Amino acid sequence: MAETRQKIRIGDLLVKHGVISEDQLRTALETQKIQGGKLGNTLISLGFIDPQQFVEFLARQLHIPAINLKNYPYNKETVQLLPETVARRFRAMVLEDEGDRLLVGLADPTDLYAYDELTKILKRQVSLAVVLEEDLLRALDRVYRRTHEIKSIAEELDEELAAGVSNLEQLLVETDVEDAPVVRLLRSLFEDAVQVGASDIHIEPDEKVLRIRQRIDGVLQEQIMKEKRIAPALISRLKLVCGLDISEKRLPLDGRFNIRVKGRSIDVRLSTMPVQYGEAVVMRLLDQSSGILDLEQIGMAPEMLGRFRRHLHSPHGLILVTGPTGSGKTTTLYAALSELNAAEKKIISVEDPVEYRLPRVNQVQVHQRIGLDFARILRSGLRQDPDIMMVGEMRDEETAEIALRAAMTGHLVLSTLHTNDAVSTALRLLDMGAEGFLVASSLRVVLAQRLVRRICESCRETAPFDPVLQNWLDSYVVGASVDHFQKGRGCPQCNNSGYRGRVGIFELLEIDRELADALRRGASAEFAESAIKQEGFVGLATSALTLAHQGVTSLDEVVRVAGQAEENRDLVLPADEEA
Repeated sequence: MAETRQKIRIGDLLVKHGVISEDQLRTALETQKIQGGKLGNTLISLGFIDPQQFVEFLARQLHIPAINLKNYPYNKETVQLLPETVARRFRAMVLEDEGDRLLVGLADPTDLYAYDELTKILKRQVSLAVVLEEDLLRALDRVYRRTHEIKSIAEELDEELAAGVSNLEQLLVETDVEDAPVVRLLRSLFEDAVQVGASDIHIEPDEKVLRIRQRIDGVLQEQIMKEKRIAPALISRLKLVCGLDISEKRLPLDGRFNIRVKGRSIDVRLSTMPVQYGEAVVMRLLDQSSGILDLEQIGMAPEMLGRFRRHLHSPHGLILVTGPTGSGKTTTLYAALSELNAAEKKIISVEDPVEYRLPRVNQVQVHQRIGLDFARILRSGLRQDPDIMMVGEMRDEETAEIALRAAMTGHLVLSTLHTNDAVSTALRLLDMGAEGFLVASSLRVVLAQRLVRRICESCRETAPFDPVLQNWLDSYVVGASVDHFQKGRGCPQCNNSGYRGRVGIFELLEIDRELADALRRGASAEFAESAIKQEGFVGLATSALTLAHQGVTSLDEVVRVAGQAEENRDLVLPADEEA
């Protein structure tokens, strides 16, 4: 340990071993004087050294292990031996409890002050390991959830209400309520949701409890509170932040507000709904600071992306992105608009609501109550001389017809529909009352999509034999076996779910002459049959199965997608898995 605690000049050692040059070290030291921070982080940010290379170099020089936290099976109780504030301050994490000694991962094991403080706080001998700072911070976010803090504040608020606060509304509108329990509880809820990457927060009063649920990677996770009486206080505070009428509890209300959480700008879309035991609230969290993805980042295969781009840069026509709520349609549309957004293009979008702000794009918010609906904005928008129009959703026959005619008369129109797959989308337009010749002349391409969960990299393993899954696989794929696939066992990294993160799967249907002719004649069965046989057409379930074959997702996710898409007949594995 004495060797570990020696003071070393890491920059000189990196130069001595030829990892960086003297010029690079000088540049890094000058940058460090201006920006502050650790020299290692400065070298990494300047691109002079790879993060993993730096970690391994430190480990060799200090004769301590380098631990990859992405694959490390740490125990949450062990990690929490160190208070969160200390862990974040020193970038430290307790990895193993060895009785009289603790193994602690440090992002900077050369920090002697951190070592001394950790020894005092933990009151045990400490062995050091070096870990990547980025992985350590992610692990701390997963371990130090705010569930205990949320429960504690909820109890405090419940006691305050039980004591008989005579005028709750007056308490909520006072200016000095930042330390009030209701405000601290909401702050903790948002911080916890941002830490774990939740897309939605649900507040649901039940008969005897209050349920707080977060949607993480598309799946809801629940925290139950006995303090049911705090629900009205939470909801009233949220309504005030949105500028809504706190006395209106009989009608659904919608609002939005922006907050800053952990240095990130979060746009919150709020929806209330009167239910049996009060009001339920759902909040969609949109991270404005993360920026808008570009088309390369949404996960589409290069060949499919090239075909989609060709239509996207056409001067006119209708491009539809389809799928159920939460399938990533909005992300794809914004990525497409971002690529098209140029000084020489006039772009108007009609949205309900406007989710992300785009420079140079004229974004119009629908207001049904004053008659400003999709169709009215579309008609007015066409008089604004646009080159491109984006319609948030085709909800009725009038909106669909205006959009189709605009696409036929020299405008590029992008929109969405809630349909199961690409093949049924064109037929849905016909069912909505659109004329066959309009659909055939205007529709260029349909992109259907879903989001499937990624297998956790830390706990992936070969899938055990499952007779139910094997029977399903035998029905659609010849010669494939369940144990050719992988799944997540469940670990602290993925909150024991076996999954971490999501990836898109896509189905692209281009409207060629044969399909357009079938639409013009209203021949639904012929259209569907020709679409599935189209060269290069790959269904959603097949796309999911390909990802499962590559070890990205699990066979369970393929079954889920196949059931949603009602498309099983074209499941095909890559050549090396076929019979």
